[in-house]
Amino acid sequence: VQVVESGGGLVQPGDSLRLSCQASGITLSYYTIGWFRRAPGKEREGVSCITHTGDSSYYADSVKGRFTISRDNAKNTVYLQMSNLKPEDTAVYYCATTAFKVTPSGWSAAYGYDHWGQGTQVTVSS
Repeated sequence: VQVVESGGGLVQPGDSLRLSCQASGITLSYYTIGWFRRAPGKEREGVSCITHTGDSSYYADSVKGRFTISRDNAKNTVYLQMSNLKPEDTAVYYCATTAFKVTPSGWSAAYGYDHWGQGTQVTVSS
């Protein structure tokens, strides 16, 4: 199983980026997908999550209204559209899969996710 993130880069504050998460060896449509990030010197935190059907999604308070998670199961891809980026969004972003049912209060618990990608760097700087 291989999970791969892409789409990171260096942008200025206020810019947008779209991250993609793809997998081989598994069918993403069977899994809930979470996006996490780790900023320098900080703990890993949950950013967003989307259920396998796409009917529910969750966001960290810090990104609500700026980030949108979506999925295209036909393309075996999950996206994280990030808008109005801020310097504090600078981090390595990871996507991960879970076959377990997530809850509004528990979706960001990283221990519940099994397959992880290597991450993609997002740097927001002027």
